[in-house]
Amino acid sequence: MTAQLRELESSLNQIIVGKPEQVRLALVCLLARGHLLIEDLPGAGKTTLAKAFAALMGLDNNRIQFTADLLPADITGAMIYQVNTHEFTLQKGPIFTNILLADEINRASPKCQSALLEAMEERQISIEGQTLTLAAPFFVIATQNPSDQYGTYPLPESQLDRFLFRISLGYLDASAELSVLMGQDRATQLQQTQPLMSQSALLALQAQVETVFVSEAIANYVRALLQATRHHERFLHGLSTRAGLALMRAAQAYAFVCEKKSVYPEHVQAVFPAVAYHRLIAKNNTNSAHHEQVMKILAEVELGL
Repeated sequence: MTAQLRELESSLNQIIVGKPEQVRLALVCLLARGHLLIEDLPGAGKTTLAKAFAALMGLDNNRIQFTADLLPADITGAMIYQVNTHEFTLQKGPIFTNILLADEINRASPKCQSALLEAMEERQISIEGQTLTLAAPFFVIATQNPSDQYGTYPLPESQLDRFLFRISLGYLDASAELSVLMGQDRATQLQQTQPLMSQSALLALQAQVETVFVSEAIANYVRALLQATRHHERFLHGLSTRAGLALMRAAQAYAFVCEKKSVYPEHVQAVFPAVAYHRLIAKNNTNSAHHEQVMKILAEVELGL
């Protein structure tokens, strides 16, 4: 990991206090060219994490507050008739940016959520027959509230699969929470944050991640994990081949952050829960046992059972 990348991770940890594991996973997600879903209760720091990334990267960023009355055109943009010229011109929506914060994404209707699908998968938008390429890098950080909260719509599986990771920040421990309560206001801290990395530097790091070596043994290990989820009695279906590719890409990025030139099993294990949580659906439609079952799969496959 370059000195610039170490400084970036350190600065993120100064803003998002007490969550080094989640900060590293978020950084790995960006380096792997993925998208990040953060699920937690309001006030846990989801939006702060997204804004911290934008501030420290020095990239263009937009925020969309997802609500029940939001329309797809509010995200992508639309052709607007100009009275003076009697012509239609394209008015681009907030999705045309580098870092997009989709705040409380599950408060919008499924039709509105689906407006992000093409952008997240193909890095392009289709408007009135025109196909427009999004700027690189393009990183979606979506936050969602727990599904049992009032006014939420469950994300469809096709939408969930576009996210490389799903993480949860959770409550702070006592010392970290005291540090936040006694420290500088996070909004003020973000305003004073100076960019640590340029757009070209980030793109170069993303390209380097793809050069991290993946052996056939690691590929077989990833396949064994996929197979274990497919034969698990608690899940409706297991992880797809596309999920396996996502797991491999995430492991490469994690190895890169750990300053390794090859992927090792511990790198796969470090990212597997974040890749698997939102892609595995329990037969009873609850997520209560996901952590326990995912960690059990890791233990069983590691032991060759």
